[in-house]
Amino acid sequence: MYDSTDIESNKGMAILAYILFFIPLIAAKDSKFAMYHANQGLTLFLCVVIVNVVLGIIPFIGWILLPLVNLALLVLAILGIVAAAQGQVKPLPIIGAYTLIK
Repeated sequence: MYDSTDIESNKGMAILAYILFFIPLIAAKDSKFAMYHANQGLTLFLCVVIVNVVLGIIPFIGWILLPLVNLALLVLAILGIVAAAQGQVKPLPIIGAYTLIK
């Protein structure tokens, strides 16, 4: 399904997708591997934005949960970076099933 030369030549872009998801969209748009991780990075980014807005609005309980949820999202980013560095196409837990970039 994923070409081994594509994976080897685009690992850096796949790793970068979890930090700045739009870079692989521009620089490696022909790589299925980089685009897969860009999709995962975009999904993670949207979750971070939504969670921070929603929990930031909710008084007390939201403010208590916010650091814990952000820590969980950081763990997801690290899992994605590790998978990309190892050349794996593995969806992130909980949010990885969503495809936003086709």
